[in-house]
Amino acid sequence: MTEPSRVSRDQVLAFRRRVGALDARLPPGEASVRRAAWAGLTDSVPRAALLQLHARVADTSSTALDDPALVQVWGPRFSTYVVPAQDRPVFTLGRALADDSRRRFAADLAERLDVLLDGRELPIGEAGRALGEHPNQLRYAATTGRVLIRWDGARQPTVRTVPAPDVDAVGARLELARRYLRVLGPGTAEGFGAWAGLRPRSAGPAFEALLPELVAVRTDVGDAWVLADDGADLHQPPRPTSSIRLLPSGDTFTLFHGTDRGLVVPDAARRAELWTTRVWPGAVLVGGEVVGTWRRADEKVTVRLWRPLPSAEREAVEREATSMPLPGLRAPVSVRWEG
Repeated sequence: MTEPSRVSRDQVLAFRRRVGALDARLPPGEASVRRAAWAGLTDSVPRAALLQLHARVADTSSTALDDPALVQVWGPRFSTYVVPAQDRPVFTLGRALADDSRRRFAADLAERLDVLLDGRELPIGEAGRALGEHPNQLRYAATTGRVLIRWDGARQPTVRTVPAPDVDAVGARLELARRYLRVLGPGTAEGFGAWAGLRPRSAGPAFEALLPELVAVRTDVGDAWVLADDGADLHQPPRPTSSIRLLPSGDTFTLFHGTDRGLVVPDAARRAELWTTRVWPGAVLVGGEVVGTWRRADEKVTVRLWRPLPSAEREAVEREATSMPLPGLRAPVSVRWEG
């Protein structure tokens, strides 16, 4: 067996920033939005998906998520996700339940929901009660690809049904694994399972099926895999970046679990501040490194730094904060510094 090639932490982070469009914003347009959402945009924290787009695509407006080219689904880990409409099967059917009885339950639930709604859109609580099911059970129906949701962060989500995707579930899962490796790679079957919310008997076979498309690499946290088509890009010498971004809670750049987090933030104490046991804060990305966290309460943004920043970088962080396209604010965004 060929020895995995070595890649440095700097190379990995530079690769992730390039594929994630974090070194320079993409021009406005549908192609840029789809690239920004290639691994989906988490939206379980209000406005997180919007702010992920803003960090990657120029001129993102406060109404960007209303674009009919985007839909909201219960995606990986049954979290709220915004994904391109054409990629709906990847993030829903790609997570089809492995157990036959649970898969039949999901299919039956989606069918019953479709009959109930009859083209309507209802709050999840009302729909669940009408079906005699706990509202959270409706999340399982999302794995059929037939359920879309709408959630604005203020009220409970609404649900509606759409025709089943004309896509094979196995093929959708392989594509989901490719998306993970493309945007969050190098990765492992375990990392894919944690990210997608899949059990080992589902994540493992997907990785095994992809092996002809993968090459092995060795990172600071262990051996992993990357798409062969991305191998040359991954091994490029890292280049300095001056970009500054306020990444929201659950941003793809920080959406890791277990030992994988050690590449993003090597200091264990700092990792505990970014990946808390409650709602995660956002990450302050300066020059390609996470240098602190941030939280928002309406128009007030609090930035907690892990190291001092020169005045020019602090001003750039403030410009990022004030440029966030947040709807419904009663006053301009202001920044309070800690640390």
